[in-house]
Amino acid sequence: MRLFKYLTAIILTFMVLSCDEDLSKDFKLNLKAIDIKISEPLQGSVNFLKDHEVASIVYKLQDKIIFETKSNEALNADISNLKLGHHELSVEISIEDEQVVLKKEIKILNDKKPKIYTYEIVNTYPHDILAYTQGLEFHGDTLYESTGQRGRSSLRKVDYKTGEVLKKVELDEFYFGEGLTILDDKIYQLTWQSQEGLVYDLETLERVGKFGYGESKEGWGLCTDGEKFYKSDGTDKIWLLDQNTLEETGYLQATTNTSVLNQLNELEWIEGKIYANTYQKDGVVIINPKNGAVTGVVDFRGLRDQVKQHSRLDVLNGIAYHKASGKIFVTGKNWNKLFEVNIIPK
Repeated sequence: MRLFKYLTAIILTFMVLSCDEDLSKDFKLNLKAIDIKISEPLQGSVNFLKDHEVASIVYKLQDKIIFETKSNEALNADISNLKLGHHELSVEISIEDEQVVLKKEIKILNDKKPKIYTYEIVNTYPHDILAYTQGLEFHGDTLYESTGQRGRSSLRKVDYKTGEVLKKVELDEFYFGEGLTILDDKIYQLTWQSQEGLVYDLETLERVGKFGYGESKEGWGLCTDGEKFYKSDGTDKIWLLDQNTLEETGYLQATTNTSVLNQLNELEWIEGKIYANTYQKDGVVIINPKNGAVTGVVDFRGLRDQVKQHSRLDVLNGIAYHKASGKIFVTGKNWNKLFEVNIIPK
């Protein structure tokens, strides 16, 4: 009896191990390249290390089926309509009544270098030297500004020509103010590490609501195309937010022909493109919102030398587009000037 129980235990153990066998070890995913230009096909194949009768092989990328075969046909997929950046390729292999999933990280790059632009100063206006600028946006001729630093964060309505602060709301010391944007007579202001944004009535600046963050852990920059919001959080992601619920519905990754960018700060929507300050750099990148391609870089070096030099002087940050005139305005953290600029090819 003891021997029978012992043999039974061995058989049951073998059966469990057989059922839990990792079939993924019987296959190997080979890709021609893991850094691929958007205009190139994604190519590769699945190698069978053991004999299996495979019903189908399905390749998925960005929640879309990009290639499907019932044999071991080599992968050759068009990725030109997909988003750029870091993504996970998933390969689902159906074997009899089981499914094996293979995964591999790939990077989809733009196929063109960004165009390089410089600037010319058209006009210069006064700006509050104590304003640690985090967000900047026009509504009509009125400039709205979000400032940062704990205990000094604010939301402001400003006469841009004189620099006069027409109305100001001080944030609780708990908050560190960040980017802002305006949609449907409401102002939306991000805070940095507090995991929530603030909503105000455009006319009165009275706070009328809040919204939480999702997978993004911080608030950096914010803009809108009139239908949805785009939110940066310091990582390589620009999050898409639903205009009604403010929930994150997806993301873009700002990507050049060589790399995926991060630390994108203040955002502005200008003529169908996202303009983004790059934190700690004197540059603004121009991003295609459809796929994240960086189509241009504006070199703003030298602009900081045009403002008063002092101990609190900090980096370029703040882009505002005056729709009626088509003019672009920029400033920085604790700068005493607001600049109206033309962007020109370098």
